[in-house]
Amino acid sequence: MGTDFGHRMTAGKRRALIERLVTEQGAVQVEELADALSVTSSTIRRDLSLLTEQGKLARTYGGAMPATTGEPSLGQRTALANAEKDRIARWAAKQIAPGDTVLLDAGTTTGRLAHHLREHSGLTVVTNGISVLTELVDADAVQVIGLGGEMRHISQGFVGPLAELTLSRISADKVFVGADGLDARLGICEASLLQTRLKEQMIARAREVYVLADRSKLGAAPFNAWAPLPATWTLVTDDEAPPAALAPFQSLAGAELVTV
Repeated sequence: MGTDFGHRMTAGKRRALIERLVTEQGAVQVEELADALSVTSSTIRRDLSLLTEQGKLARTYGGAMPATTGEPSLGQRTALANAEKDRIARWAAKQIAPGDTVLLDAGTTTGRLAHHLREHSGLTVVTNGISVLTELVDADAVQVIGLGGEMRHISQGFVGPLAELTLSRISADKVFVGADGLDARLGICEASLLQTRLKEQMIARAREVYVLADRSKLGAAPFNAWAPLPATWTLVTDDEAPPAALAPFQSLAGAELVTV
């Protein structure tokens, strides 16, 4: 596209094109749209704000995704906060020692954590997440145990009685769980009670508990299913989380806060 492409296009046509691009790609960043349409990032942000007010899109940190009243798919989540999730995952990987048995929850951040464990040896990873299994499928030095059960296609994780039965026969040194939302009082928020039940059991089976949640999850309560937080645990989030979002966790007894 020429450099004058976006400026020649009317605002209405530009917003229609933005809506189509977001719908087709699942999630996009402001800079990507600005480059594609040859307009400034501030113009794109104004367009996204208007489209969000009209209910046509949902804003994310640094971009937008299709408007939805339900649970976003793993594919949609994968495109969000990539840099922040990777920083969180790299920090988490450094907490894992040779010989550890670790539980990894299903999700995008734990998938990135698994990626950074590929070169580890003497490690056992127990997981219900397809993204984790995919990352470790050819990591021969890592022993991988999958929790069977019913697959939730939208989140690409196994849940249900069979997963819970397998988990009941295992203990772990550390567990790393994700969240759709995280509230200092209510705990971990997810779309399904099957998810929160399994997270609660994963937490109970480990000596050390880490919740991996970028700043968009802090204080969020998008659904009505909750897993309570344990007496002691560590929150790992990104260093762009605003002080107001961090404050409830900083004052929570038994919680350690790490920003990366």
